[in-house]
Amino acid sequence: MKTQIVSVDNLSTKEHGYTQAVDLLNDGETVAFPTETVYGLGADATKEAAVRKIFEAKGRPQDNPLIVHIGDKKDLHSFTMNIPKLAMECMDAFWPGALTLILPLKPDTLAENVTAGLDTVGVRMPDHPVALELLRRLKKPVAAPSANRSGKPSPTQAVHVLHDLKGKIPLIVDGGTTGIGLESTVLDVTTDKPTILRPGGVTKEMLEKVIGPVNEAKLTDKAEAPRAPGMKYAHYAPDAPVYLIEASIIEVQKAVESIHSDHKKVALIASDLYSESNADYFFTLGKENQLRDAAHLLYEALRKCDESDADLVLVPAFPKHGVGSAIMNRLEKAAKGNWYS
Repeated sequence: MKTQIVSVDNLSTKEHGYTQAVDLLNDGETVAFPTETVYGLGADATKEAAVRKIFEAKGRPQDNPLIVHIGDKKDLHSFTMNIPKLAMECMDAFWPGALTLILPLKPDTLAENVTAGLDTVGVRMPDHPVALELLRRLKKPVAAPSANRSGKPSPTQAVHVLHDLKGKIPLIVDGGTTGIGLESTVLDVTTDKPTILRPGGVTKEMLEKVIGPVNEAKLTDKAEAPRAPGMKYAHYAPDAPVYLIEASIIEVQKAVESIHSDHKKVALIASDLYSESNADYFFTLGKENQLRDAAHLLYEALRKCDESDADLVLVPAFPKHGVGSAIMNRLEKAAKGNWYS
């Protein structure tokens, strides 16, 4: 299969690009497109065969549910039911945006492989002009996980999608670099108390200002199916092993020296504060304490590690508040919980 990239930012190619993407989705094919978080790999959420192509292209486990994207709140009524009042309040405050809501699923509406057999479905309305235009032209719910090989860092540029999925999907809609850089927050509003299943750009603090107290879920046990993406399987990892380390210039420098003494090369992903660490490779996450910038740069930095010959990757830990919770969630998955000592 030949993978084509089409730009919709150019007036001469815009109409053709959207038409081509809509036609492919209607024909049961997959299309990668940008959102404000990361690039997604979309398919018609009502067609099981189309959705299966997402899993095949990504190498994604079949029990890992997919998030459904819509272009208009009215689209919800075709496949959800009994929407809680809290959910409507969240939609009013954060949609379009980086918030996925777990809602009760209306039976016999979506392909079963979208929800991994669950009676709930994750839904969001992306805040990106290309994604919204595509969804509103299609007028169908689109299942769309991140457009990368399963387990690898999510793509924030069209070229990242091409690197991972070339020859596996027919079309990538290029909308430039994504904004937030981390996947959406996933909030389950079907429980007695709203529960964050995956932290993201919409933080716990932001949610609590709108709907009051929310819980934060632990990662899913290996034996059970995850209720949302990112709860069970290893994700976001480059080829070299990732280790978290205490956020201390002294500790990082000691670690670099120790690694060098073992005749190994190390890549360091950190704020500019650590730029003089003597690591073999340094990939910046921006200025110290600028968490939004760090989130935006994280996946690109993880991907750059694969372009190096580093034997391992070190990342100083972030504070677990605000967007820092989302950053640490991704790093703990990338590092498989490992800390350097």
